[in-house]
Amino acid sequence: MTGVTRIRGGFRRDENFPPRSAAQFVKISIITVCYNSATTIKDTLSSVSDQSYDNIEHIVVDGGSSDNTLEVVKIEGTHVAQVVSEKDNGIYDAMNKGLALATGDYVAYLNSDDFYTNNKVIQQVATAINKTNADAIYGDLSYVKRNNPEMRVRYWKSQIFESGSFAQAFSPAHPTFFMKRELLVSLGGFDLSYSLASDIDLMFRALEINKYTSSYLPLELTRMRTGGATNISLKNIIRQNQEILRCLRAHGSSVSTTGFIARKILSRIRQRYLKPAAF
Repeated sequence: MTGVTRIRGGFRRDENFPPRSAAQFVKISIITVCYNSATTIKDTLSSVSDQSYDNIEHIVVDGGSSDNTLEVVKIEGTHVAQVVSEKDNGIYDAMNKGLALATGDYVAYLNSDDFYTNNKVIQQVATAINKTNADAIYGDLSYVKRNNPEMRVRYWKSQIFESGSFAQAFSPAHPTFFMKRELLVSLGGFDLSYSLASDIDLMFRALEINKYTSSYLPLELTRMRTGGATNISLKNIIRQNQEILRCLRAHGSSVSTTGFIARKILSRIRQRYLKPAAF
């Protein structure tokens, strides 16, 4: 891998690696966590390396894969700033490791099943950051077939955040969520007591409890393959929603289980008929 040296079971960018453009001053750290992701991570890496925006720090946190995930990263991830490969305590632990390594002004998470819609996504996000200076920027997401990522399954169209939205079964799509690094750090990162809904918990603490400002970018930013941890089975879907309800109640939110589940089901049905606007 050109321009990198090995660190803690991974790699680090050399000091003589070509510098980022000074003109694009907002630095965005993108963290990709992976485990045995050789069949999908190439798309993730390429979607970051192809971005028209220059000031990106891409960090890969691998959970000690036994397949050839790291070989794919070596070949396809020449742009990657750091790679760490070691055992972890699950996806959110790996996300916290990535946050500890990040140096960007804003941080986003793009998992190894996900990829950006096109090469203008980060430029659009950076433009929104410069215009609004919001603490968090987020957009829309498409679920796509695992073995045919060109085929959309459903479209998660987001909305402007309002207080009480989480109890109404709305949250931003986490793979589209960009947030100021210093605020993520101040929140303490992801709560490992939630195995499937810690991303919802973190966004709830950021937007609902701490009242951090946010800006909705009404564009399809990210595509996610089906078959991930949260939607691989009905059992996991139920577990995730149970965790979300536990999270909301732990933070003092009044939420009706029946109403929450009904709204969730209706939103998922609606997503199957929505389509993204032209980028």
